[in-house]
Amino acid sequence: MSVDAVVIGAGFAGLSAGVALSDRGIKVLVLEARPQLGGRATSYIDPQTGDCVDNGQHVLFGCYHETFQFLRRLGVASDVQLRLPLAIETVDVDGSVTRLECPYLAAPFHLIAGILEWDVLSLGERFGVLSLLRPILHARHGKDGRARLSGVEPQETVTEWLARHGQCGQIKRLLWEPLALAALNQHPDNVSAVSFVRVLAALCGPDIKDAAIGIPRRPLEQLYATPAKHFIESRGGQVLTQSIARVRCRNDRLTGVEVGPKLFKPKAVVSAVPWYALSRLFPDQPTALKNVITDAEETKGCPIVTVNLWVDRPLLTEPFLGLAGRTMQWVFDKRSIFGSKASHLSLVSSGAHEIVNLSNDQIIRLAVGELRQASSLNEWHVKHGSVIRERQATFSLEPGQPTRPETKTAIDGLFLAGDWIDTGLPSTIEGAVRSGHRAASATCEWLSDDSHN
Repeated sequence: MSVDAVVIGAGFAGLSAGVALSDRGIKVLVLEARPQLGGRATSYIDPQTGDCVDNGQHVLFGCYHETFQFLRRLGVASDVQLRLPLAIETVDVDGSVTRLECPYLAAPFHLIAGILEWDVLSLGERFGVLSLLRPILHARHGKDGRARLSGVEPQETVTEWLARHGQCGQIKRLLWEPLALAALNQHPDNVSAVSFVRVLAALCGPDIKDAAIGIPRRPLEQLYATPAKHFIESRGGQVLTQSIARVRCRNDRLTGVEVGPKLFKPKAVVSAVPWYALSRLFPDQPTALKNVITDAEETKGCPIVTVNLWVDRPLLTEPFLGLAGRTMQWVFDKRSIFGSKASHLSLVSSGAHEIVNLSNDQIIRLAVGELRQASSLNEWHVKHGSVIRERQATFSLEPGQPTRPETKTAIDGLFLAGDWIDTGLPSTIEGAVRSGHRAASATCEWLSDDSHN
């Protein structure tokens, strides 16, 4: 098979790159080492129930503009339910329920009004949020490249930044800490404030939808992976699973991509594998990639643990619920996927270093105990439970981590994609798709240059 470009990795980054290239008439081969598509955002069949289950609960935000562009290109954007107005219900450790609800106002005034009316906060905490407007607006207008202009010191953590802006007490515990954990997958004490400010800037975008939470109505494989495969193949490309690829280089020049005994010789290659798999992709260890590979190997990963519970009755009245002060920080009701009579819940623990090595039974007992403490219903029973550990779900954003690489590499015709490259975003679906689109654009530019042909 003769192809113009090979994309290695079929998660959000690789498939968005493959779809964008195919949409521009480029013949693409996408290679995935695993038996299923989707990378760290995929689905599997639960052997006991037969349900198609995501390998972790993934949510989208309205500010994921490139992700929704990708989904619209596939014709599946309507399969993500954006909840407007923004409303987040949380059960505190004492069992009390609080609800942050934002009215229909122009952005970002809807968020400010929601916090000002949040009666669980003191008046000082409510009006104290106004101190964040200036750094967020600086970041929104592209000034976050200069740390001091955005109100962020170079090595400052989220906790330190929040304290410097007077964000303490209930608002920190019920809003900022859960948001930081969910968005960055690390405790605010340990993560760079730069990434958090960028998240806040995106959520405070010019459209009221930017802060809306999107819940997929389908398992992830059906939502985007299978439609992306069909899109690419309908335009003359190919998507192969169980295909372990090796990129061959000689004298720092791209010579081909090996898959078993086959050698493909594309004009361009996009590596869309995670940071921890990059070195395995290059058995020749090209000198031009030495620094990139070394930085990737030294980048730390952070775990997420998800517990799926099938219970004997519906427990939630909302699609999701915050669990303040607990190991499992969120619980999601999967009825939008499995139907109104379903009783399937997903509980998520971000930054899950403390529990990732516990046994499945221990983790399930912990999750059930915290859910019982938060539930207003009695006498419900667990029919089945499963645990998903994604030990390297995201890359670390601790201050002092290695430099994230650019899309273009020092090897002609070789480009990088993945949530871990320098997109300006943390390890998110939007970061992955943004990287895929950037790699596709760089590849198109390369292929259109006659000097390379």
